[in-house]
Amino acid sequence: MLLNIKNADLIRMEVIQKTQFSDIYTTYYKKSIFFVKSYVHDDMAAEDITIGAFVTLWEKMKEEKIKRLDVFLFTILKDRSLDYLKHEEVKRNAIASMADWQERELDIRLQSLAACDPEDIFSDDVRHIIAETLKTLPSQTRQIFIMSRFEEKSNKEISAIMNTSVKSVEYHITKALKVLRVALKDYLPLFYFFIYFKSNF
Repeated sequence: MLLNIKNADLIRMEVIQKTQFSDIYTTYYKKSIFFVKSYVHDDMAAEDITIGAFVTLWEKMKEEKIKRLDVFLFTILKDRSLDYLKHEEVKRNAIASMADWQERELDIRLQSLAACDPEDIFSDDVRHIIAETLKTLPSQTRQIFIMSRFEEKSNKEISAIMNTSVKSVEYHITKALKVLRVALKDYLPLFYFFIYFKSNF
């Protein structure tokens, strides 16, 4: 009998809670949306925040009695809106940092290209640097690189001549380019020219 009374009390309490929740939902939903949207400036985000706030309110109402439901609700709305805006601030700062980096990188490329002098690129000094750098390479690496860049041979042709695999040829060319990149650090335009085109040096 006592069990039945307790069950009846629980059911009655749940009905009261649902009625209270329904009333506060009807009264405050549109106001909540307007309140949140006035800060987050995004319709979908405002709706998500508001629905989430009402879900939290309902869960809290099932656990304990809340004296000021309206105050509690708007506290949740405020906190969730703040979290959203802080997250947006982090995203925008990241985007701004990326834009700043891209702008600096573009400035560097502009300055580098403007300072690029074809006379320097094809100068005797550069020819000397390349020749001396190639001398430091192992014989096979040097020979493969010369055939690739100076003799206009394809990797397949070189592999047949050197009796080695195409992968091995690619390895030696990459190895030579890494060494030349360091040696030609003051002539990077030449280095990139060297990678993509066959040279007549």
